[in-house]
Amino acid sequence: MLKRIKRALISVYDKSGILDFAKFLTANEVEIISTGGTYKYLRDNNINVTEVSEVTGFDEILDGRVKTLHPSIHGGILAVRDNTEHMNVIHEKGINPIDMVVVNLYPFFNKVDEDITFEEKIEFIDIGGPTMLRSSAKNFKDVVVVTDVNDYKMIMSQIEENDVDFETRKLLAGKIFNLTSAYDAAISNFLLKENSYPEYLTRPYIKRMDLRYGENPHQSGAYYVNATGKGAMKDFEQLNGKELSYNNIKDMDIAWKVVCEFEETVCCALKHNSPCGVGVGNSVAEAYTKAFNCDPVSIYGGIVGFNKKVDKKAAEELVKIFLEVIIAPDYDEDALSLLCNKKNLRVIKCNSPAFCKVEMVTIDGGILVQNRDSKLVDELNTVTNIKPTEEEINNMIFGMKVVKYVKSNAIVVVRDGMAVGIDGGQVNRIWAATHALDRAQGGTVLVSDAYFPFGDVVEEANKYGIRAIMQPGGSIRDKESIDACNEKGISMVFTGVRHFKH
Repeated sequence: MLKRIKRALISVYDKSGILDFAKFLTANEVEIISTGGTYKYLRDNNINVTEVSEVTGFDEILDGRVKTLHPSIHGGILAVRDNTEHMNVIHEKGINPIDMVVVNLYPFFNKVDEDITFEEKIEFIDIGGPTMLRSSAKNFKDVVVVTDVNDYKMIMSQIEENDVDFETRKLLAGKIFNLTSAYDAAISNFLLKENSYPEYLTRPYIKRMDLRYGENPHQSGAYYVNATGKGAMKDFEQLNGKELSYNNIKDMDIAWKVVCEFEETVCCALKHNSPCGVGVGNSVAEAYTKAFNCDPVSIYGGIVGFNKKVDKKAAEELVKIFLEVIIAPDYDEDALSLLCNKKNLRVIKCNSPAFCKVEMVTIDGGILVQNRDSKLVDELNTVTNIKPTEEEINNMIFGMKVVKYVKSNAIVVVRDGMAVGIDGGQVNRIWAATHALDRAQGGTVLVSDAYFPFGDVVEEANKYGIRAIMQPGGSIRDKESIDACNEKGISMVFTGVRHFKH
């Protein structure tokens, strides 16, 4: 049965489009009641509006904290129109039904990240707004509830045709509980910051874009970002190219995290969510050349990340091959002009360093949560008779920064600030070592994400001329590897920190 809208309550923080919507309602003989700033705004724009305090017979109190929390408001919202007892009660109490509620909330999502005091942030926790929205959404068959300014036009169109239909009312109600659950999650996370793993896992995310598809064309996909807090993949800018895909964004995230590990100028080439080349240099162009030379085949169609501004010289090299995405903190004007000549090349400007402290992975029926792997080493403990040189130590640290982002089992072979051999995702470490060493040309340092269960990796490394090895240590058979290194004249350093990445 169609429901005629006779009375609407409007209370909005975001006043975008509300004036036209209120004019439309008034023209359709809908009585409008309102609160505080919204009441003044509508009245000043010649909208016939009644203040909520006239309806409740009670002035706003406590600096506006209490104004709509009253039976004259919630009775008018929650009364079920087909329930005779409900309607008799509100009639006896002199309460008139409210048929539409238009409310959007104090911007806690934004204010929680601003440089204001804790007490000021608390004041942006909306109480009356969510209460009215939830009440209206529960009684959606009788009350049209609106919070999204983008829904005004659709609602006006339906009212012009006679009434807002049941399916639309239900959709609008669903959007309310979707919003209020995220809003409450943001407040909960703000207050529970010291509790990393609370009883209930709540995180507010807001959709940034629909994706053409997910990991594969037969999978649908969308991209959500944190509604609060910081994050490099939250506020990047796309300066050129096709729309981003699910895989692009996943790869961008890892490429950016790799380059953010370094202070010196670095380039990371990445394919299928794993680094295929990393190099540091005195210039962006030199760093890219080193990353390219690690694996000139795999970089094709990959992602390339930088931690410094891309200049024209680097751009001239980048445009020579097909790349999906380039991500960097900035671009020279000449460099950007060159890159944008390739219309499909996605050029991304990343405005924030890698920041997120928590990682989550969905499994069937659950979510795994952990803090991010932000530690590199505990200590550098040389366990062999031969000590590594300063250059070898520098290459070891470089390799460990890379190996953190390679799928376990992970091996990185390094020479002169350049990954010359990378392999991971193998079911045993010797395969990863053999593959990385086989691809490496003239590598001098080998780095492993986890300990060696046997001495076979040392034996293999010696065949390829490796002179220094870094690994976490911790195996019951560590002595076997140490003895093998001493026998072959290879230095070995334990770090005490494992970097599994599954």
